[in-house]
Amino acid sequence: MTSIAIAIFCGVYYWFAATKIGYTLSSSLRQPILIAGILGFFYGDIPTAMVIGAYIELIYLGMISPGNNMPADEALAAIIAIPIALSTGMSAEEAVILAVPLGVAGALIEQIRRTGNAKFTHNADKHAKNGNTKGIWLNATIYPLIFAFLLRFPPVFIANLVGPDAIQNLLNILPAWITTGLNVAGGILPALGFAIVIVTLGKPKLLAFFFLGYFSIIFLGINTMAAAIFGTLIAIIIVFVIGDQQKENAEG
Repeated sequence: MTSIAIAIFCGVYYWFAATKIGYTLSSSLRQPILIAGILGFFYGDIPTAMVIGAYIELIYLGMISPGNNMPADEALAAIIAIPIALSTGMSAEEAVILAVPLGVAGALIEQIRRTGNAKFTHNADKHAKNGNTKGIWLNATIYPLIFAFLLRFPPVFIANLVGPDAIQNLLNILPAWITTGLNVAGGILPALGFAIVIVTLGKPKLLAFFFLGYFSIIFLGINTMAAAIFGTLIAIIIVFVIGDQQKENAEG
């Protein structure tokens, strides 16, 4: 695909993924690892794209949105950082450094969208009082979608169209010690995201399962797929055993 085709696709994809058409579908489409797979296919380099996507995914792995207020937008971070990294040959660590401020910018775009949508909501209320179903539909669906498109498409399109050349020129003039520092910092950020997940687990007793999986892979040499299967089986056994015990206690 040409650069302009990639830019158009990324802009439309980001807009559609952020429309929240079905929460499960929208949540899946926004994940960096899925975005990486799609973009890797277009660029003909799925393995590299998946590595970059995994690094970015780890940053936001433990992110929660209290009150549905996003602290960062992982979709915007991925939809811009991954194509630029694939185009310029950036390392995954460098792509992570690029992704972080983009995620913050995405949260700002979301707040602007919500502020603008408040106007459409008030208009829909007025039409509801007058029994104007067409006015309700336009203000509740069509106008917010158009407004979101105008907010989300242009920055992604422009960033993907001119960003690779700008980033490449920047990398060419940066001294080696700066790029080395960026790589080190980029390697730390995914670890930070993983640490947040551990903290999010909350209960110390759950950490035993995390370390069981980790050391099984490190010392027993099993692959991640096998670890996932064993983890699922252990979870099922625990759920059924605890469920039966609770049922027996309740009946007793």
